[in-house]
Amino acid sequence: MKEEVKEKKHKMLSAFSIIIILIAVLGILTYILPPANFVGEAIVNGSGVVKAKISDILMSPILGFADAIDVCIFVIVLGGFLAIVSKTGALETGIRVLVKKLKGNELILIPILMFIFSLGGTTYGMLEETVGFYALLAATMVAAKMDTIVASAVVLLGAGSGVLGSTINPFAVGAAVSSLPSNVEVNQGIIIGLGAVLWLTSLAISIFFVMRYAKKVKANKGSTFLTLQEQKAMKDTYGVKAKEDKVELTGKQKGTLIAFGLTFAVMIVGFIPWGDFNINIFDKFTGWLTGTPLGSWYFAEASLWFLIMSIIIAIINRISESDFVSTFIEGTKDMMSVVLIIAVARGASVLMQTTYLDNYIIYNAANWLENVPELLFTPLNYLLHVVLSVLVPSSSGLATLSTPIMGPLADTLNYSVEGTIMTFVAANGLVNLITPTCGAIMGGLALAKVNYTTWFRWALKVVLAIMIVNILILTLFTLIA
Repeated sequence: MKEEVKEKKHKMLSAFSIIIILIAVLGILTYILPPANFVGEAIVNGSGVVKAKISDILMSPILGFADAIDVCIFVIVLGGFLAIVSKTGALETGIRVLVKKLKGNELILIPILMFIFSLGGTTYGMLEETVGFYALLAATMVAAKMDTIVASAVVLLGAGSGVLGSTINPFAVGAAVSSLPSNVEVNQGIIIGLGAVLWLTSLAISIFFVMRYAKKVKANKGSTFLTLQEQKAMKDTYGVKAKEDKVELTGKQKGTLIAFGLTFAVMIVGFIPWGDFNINIFDKFTGWLTGTPLGSWYFAEASLWFLIMSIIIAIINRISESDFVSTFIEGTKDMMSVVLIIAVARGASVLMQTTYLDNYIIYNAANWLENVPELLFTPLNYLLHVVLSVLVPSSSGLATLSTPIMGPLADTLNYSVEGTIMTFVAANGLVNLITPTCGAIMGGLALAKVNYTTWFRWALKVVLAIMIVNILILTLFTLIA
């Protein structure tokens, strides 16, 4: 009885409600701020905002769906792919074999996997692309006597630490540098070095918190941060029933796991923008399948790839056509809540662009930062981009908006332009560890059966620790550069 009362106290707003409330608040804010001035059809930058009409507010989640349609399609196909893999029993059996071989040393998976995810983050901004890994890691961590918060943290904090400390990520560092005016110069070596420091320190902090929590949960199930409802959902979805001690993979299951691993490996290779690193080996011979070579893929190509591999796995396991179609469709149904969350989360960014609210904030904040002491410039610039990143979670979108203003400002004040770029990158990456407007977070948590409010409460201390260390590093760099 006491547990039931406790559960009611912890019940909080759903992710949908939180995002809808944020969109409504942004709409109201446009009526409080000064109106924008226009010269013809062009807005005077920073002059004000365009008042949001009721239709703008109501349509923003729908337009968010259109804006996020590529990733939504990918998630739907991913659901079908995972359902086919699940039907074979290969993944569950493979996880049980792995856990048995580790013999109580499952915790070693955490730093290894987090480092691998962070490599993807720092090199090519791997974040939205991690959505497919949440379900896989959730099953693995639950089988290893941990919970889905550990799984979510391994993926999100691992990849997120890399994105936060981007070194050669074209969607963050690349977009920022290319957005600078031609008369503002930067040193790429300094950016890579500073990014590496931010990446590795943030990753170390993340691993510390995740390992500490995982050890507690593994030692005592009562230490989990999940609510009773989430624990039930976790057990229903990812709980592995007790079976005989002797467990082996069949030939078909081994073939399925090879195909499963190949699916994700090719997707990762496809997403890495090799051309930006002057690597063009894939251009001539890998475009025949999707029409786009590896290195230029995005979610449309990845969706086709996962569909093809679903069919191949069905052939390996001799699944009939009717079973394949029905199983695939059932899998897509399971993803609809994830798709809707991703779409609604994009609505806030759509409304910001429609009303020029993002433009107003950055221009006026830059004018204010021009007059603050040098010691406070970087911390306040970081906090500014924390706020902006909640509203504009896209790193490339915010880079295009912010860098043409903040870069020249730093150059004029004789501050490090490289430090200013990395301040934006770090702040944006930090927010994308916890913001409800990031589709990757909301979609991944939905797959892992972790409520956003639960993740927020658990991750807040990690994010604050990373933020403090980030600000100290960036401020010290600005003062000595």
